[in-house]
Amino acid sequence: MKKLIIFVSVILVMVVGAFFFLQNVNINRIGTDNYYVQIKGMGEKIESKSSSGEKFVTYEYTLPAFNEDGQEKTFTFTSNKQLREEAYLNLFVKDEKVKSYKEVKIEDISNEAKEKLK
Repeated sequence: MKKLIIFVSVILVMVVGAFFFLQNVNINRIGTDNYYVQIKGMGEKIESKSSSGEKFVTYEYTLPAFNEDGQEKTFTFTSNKQLREEAYLNLFVKDEKVKSYKEVKIEDISNEAKEKLK
């Protein structure tokens, strides 16, 4: 009986751990390089339709971005909403493609990248 309780407890801990991992970790950000960008402009509005006729709107941005050492690269990425003008973003880049992004405060950006963004 003791072994069964231990086995069920271990399985329960593994399931809760997996659930926590999937809720809090964005797999697209694993193994990526960080670049920082400031949103300038409203982005190019792109409208498309699915095969069922449902309308989708995305916004495409092409902006210069800087890594933590201040090296510049230009990236094109899309968002399903219009991003806030002048917002700072951390771009997660892998194989020269933006996999994910998140808004950050200017204080979270390295000094080298911050100088280039101003």
